[in-house]
Amino acid sequence: MEACLIVTYRCNAKCYMCNTWRYPSKKEEEFPPELVNRIPGDLRFINITGGEPLIRGDLDEIIEIALRKTRRLVISTNGYYTKKIVKLAGKYGNRIGFRISVEGLPAANDELRGLKNGFDHVLRTLVNLHDMGLRDIGFGITVSDRNAKDMIELYRLAKAMNLEFATATTHNSFYFHKTDNCFKDPEAVAGEFEKIAAELLKTNKPKNWFRAYFNMGLANKVRGGRRPLPCEVGTDVFFLDPYGCIMPCNGSDEPMVMGNLREKTFDEIWNSKEADEVRHKVKNCVKQCWMIGSASPAMKKRILIPAKWVARNKLRMLRARGEDIHLEQVCPAS
Repeated sequence: MEACLIVTYRCNAKCYMCNTWRYPSKKEEEFPPELVNRIPGDLRFINITGGEPLIRGDLDEIIEIALRKTRRLVISTNGYYTKKIVKLAGKYGNRIGFRISVEGLPAANDELRGLKNGFDHVLRTLVNLHDMGLRDIGFGITVSDRNAKDMIELYRLAKAMNLEFATATTHNSFYFHKTDNCFKDPEAVAGEFEKIAAELLKTNKPKNWFRAYFNMGLANKVRGGRRPLPCEVGTDVFFLDPYGCIMPCNGSDEPMVMGNLREKTFDEIWNSKEADEVRHKVKNCVKQCWMIGSASPAMKKRILIPAKWVARNKLRMLRARGEDIHLEQVCPAS
């Protein structure tokens, strides 16, 4: 099982695709670090996110406990608080990872993030982490019409620095407090995702080949298609919000709360009638999200589907001997 800990809704950025900063959680209402003791102890992966998680003064305590619960822990941040990030990296080393949000090249990033000199902070943070020898570091972009063409350049920058590169599309949900995220030219944006997928498939890293499949899923999402793999959030992944609520995801129009970890044990919540009702809602959800939090567990559970896509397209690419090919579209599993 995997988990996402939303430790705060406070944020120092004012992103175009996310209004969370307009609806911050109150510091005194956010769950205390010791609540993390109540989540399961055999998780494959924990993502710590926000808001901006580095705003929490007790993030170190949350990390300390979370590391005892998982094989891998990654913190999602906008990278602005370089000194705080470097301090955490110095303490925990390669026991933790970082994904730093960047919305394009300097002008686009600072405009879309609403952070003056935001790109400079991102680059400074990444260089510091890289020089410290951290392995699980990288940056991620949330793609829109405005920054889609920057994506390939950012990928090349990540490749040159030997950093991970994560992609996402804009979504509408209660979490983002947005209903108007959309694409004016979906075909152009989808084409940029397909370029990234092709670049990833050209590498000699199997992990990148599966990321190619994920990016083809993003192209499909932008075009309005159905997600290629079933969504089973609330079964193989859960979210903990700043108030202690356990939810299946952050992509729904309204929060789907299974229960509150301040009031009940995790097992009581997970095996409750309320949790089963939420899973029924997930099964009948029509949103067709394709975010890494729900896509990654689905890909691992049905590994043969993306693996066959990878094998077919990698073979076609090898046979093309360097000529460009059109990758197969990813289709919903029957």
